[in-house]
Amino acid sequence: MSVPFQFKEFTVAQDRCAMKIGTDGVLLGAWASLEHAPDSILDVGAGTGVIALQLAQRSVAEVIDAIEIDDDAYEQCSENFENSPWGDRLFCYHASVQEFASEMDDSYDLIISNPPFYSEDYKSNDDSRNTARFADALPFQHLIVCAAHLLSEKGRFAVVLPRKEESSFVSLAKEHGLHPNRICRVKGTSTSEEKRSLIEFSFQPSEIVHEHLTIEIERHQYTPEYVELVKDFYLKM
Repeated sequence: MSVPFQFKEFTVAQDRCAMKIGTDGVLLGAWASLEHAPDSILDVGAGTGVIALQLAQRSVAEVIDAIEIDDDAYEQCSENFENSPWGDRLFCYHASVQEFASEMDDSYDLIISNPPFYSEDYKSNDDSRNTARFADALPFQHLIVCAAHLLSEKGRFAVVLPRKEESSFVSLAKEHGLHPNRICRVKGTSTSEEKRSLIEFSFQPSEIVHEHLTIEIERHQYTPEYVELVKDFYLKM
């Protein structure tokens, strides 16, 4: 049984979730802009619920909803919400994003997702892990269509992706009226290749703000930029 992950202001149990707490989700939850003061937030494919919990800590949004299709992850996410200081603002729906989008009339000012994206690699024998990790469980096309449908006029849509998927995802998003406003490319160390792209979209075209983030100077020695981004969450930052 895995030990709950202790953040500064909340704890995340993850023993029933296929995908454990990882750098990608925490980075996205810390990086997503709240400058437009969202009243309502949606975390798509919530897993443990860590991103929604980060946004509850960072914002005063009255509504913070999450969607999770996996039975065990949904139950765990709901419990993590209930056990947090912001339980009255957090709610997890047990549904696919397609079901949710087709039944929901409300719109959201911020939609955020750390989607599964190991589309070309091997699959394991663990079905729930496959669902959490593989893009065919939540194809990018479905994610973008649903985000465009659920996003408010002033809203932002933020995702974390493999760097190599960036251009195709951006092209697909543009087909549905979503324009990239910020792109942050992330690498582990100064000498490693860019592995991830954090991208923020809206319905308003603008000049793209390009950012770069390196996580470590060397093993367990973090860059000042990375520390600044995540210091409100990690205990040892």
